[in-house]
Amino acid sequence: MRYPNNLVKKYTSEVNYKNRGMNLEDDLNSTNKYYFTENIAIIYKKPTPITIVKVDYKSREDAVIKEAYFKTPSTTDYNGVYKGKYIDFEAKETINNKYFPLRNIHKHQIEHLRKVLDHGGIAFLIIRFTKLNETYFIEAGKFIQFVDNGKRQSVPIDYIKENGYLLHEKYNPRLDYLKIIDNIYFKEDKYEKH
Repeated sequence: MRYPNNLVKKYTSEVNYKNRGMNLEDDLNSTNKYYFTENIAIIYKKPTPITIVKVDYKSREDAVIKEAYFKTPSTTDYNGVYKGKYIDFEAKETINNKYFPLRNIHKHQIEHLRKVLDHGGIAFLIIRFTKLNETYFIEAGKFIQFVDNGKRQSVPIDYIKENGYLLHEKYNPRLDYLKIIDNIYFKEDKYEKH
């Protein structure tokens, strides 16, 4: 670009994808805050259970955890109540655009989701394919059915598309997964699968 006095500035158009939007956890926390504020549902992010072993106390405000370990294996990311039903779900992201690797979810998390279903709760996964910028809701029962088949180490995106629901990003709520739950469990809103 030429400026007055023959000053020339060169610009490079380097695309930086780092932090180009909210991550899945931020989107879900924003959505859950909206649900809570509007008195639609009460859904919380579960804290990771850790035991602190060593802390560096420079001052009370500047305390730094130097050593800690996981007290017990964590279950899933979120739980709460909606229309009198217990809700429990796991949120995962993958950079892969063809499949969701099963190594991204722990066996004890799958067993936890299975137990929630056994007790009549609503259990599901929300999976984001970050390179595609697509986020899907899949019922835990359908996900577990695929895992129990045991034939693959990953879930193909085609299976998730066929058995799940694409979550469209909005301003508020950011990822309206309760609309899908209404369609599946309460037969209210009709939510388009793809």
